Amino acid sequence: MTDVLTQPRPIRLKGRSYLALTLTPELPFEDWLTRLDELAGLSAGFFLRRPVVVDVEGLNIDRPQLRDLVGQLGKRNVRIMGIEGAPPSLLGADLPPAMSGGRAASDIEAPTAEQAPQAEVAESVQPPASAPQPVKATPSIIVTEPVRSGQSLIFTEGDVTVIGSVASGAEIVAGGSIHVYGTLRGRAIAGAMGNASARIFCRKLEAELLAIDGFYKTAEDLGPDMRGKAVQIWLEGETFKVGSLA
Repeated sequence: MTDVLTQPRPIRLKGRSYLALTLTPELPFEDWLTRLDELAGLSAGFFLRRPVVVDVEGLNIDRPQLRDLVGQLGKRNVRIMGIEGAPPSLLGADLPPAMSGGRAASDIEAPTAEQAPQAEVAESVQPPASAPQPVKATPSIIVTEPVRSGQSLIFTEGDVTVIGSVASGAEIVAGGSIHVYGTLRGRAIAGAMGNASARIFCRKLEAELLAIDGFYKTAEDLGPDMRGKAVQIWLEGETFKVGSLA
């Protein structure tokens, strides 16, 4: 009996899943890193505190190249939590661990500096009358406090409603739509798990970055006629549409 009572408690192991961003680098890495720098320049802090997985499946590279890639990403404050698609011969104790079995979501087409000025946000228009109606209730959460700079609110199951403002440097990630009953200054990422019908609503648009179903718009892409206005944003194909709520 004494032996049982004095034995140390066992270590408790728990399973838990997290939403991570997957990067799919392309050869040559120098060119791909240049484009990554352009994306980071368009959205300051985009990779800050964001878990990242690197998918190298199909790339003809050796371990030094992979090690150098991880090092270059680290210099850019991109912290790699794992590597996907790499054969065991490429991995080792000096590299992040192998990852597999991730649940697929929609691809993210990252904007480049050359593409950003060409991107256009539509003039104020009304949503199409034939917009599909939901067939069942969507899970949602309501946040009754402002989302402060540096905070990241992630709810991949459905809609997120913020009764307040979203500060610059803050981030909302929703599997469904995002509703902000105040000023949206940070980043709003709707339809994060592949929902192209998701929308973004806000009382005052001052966003750093908007995204729906993996398609992104940065602050530089937003027309001055929409900034500071009450708007809703949705996708038609791969094109962003903006409608006034006034």
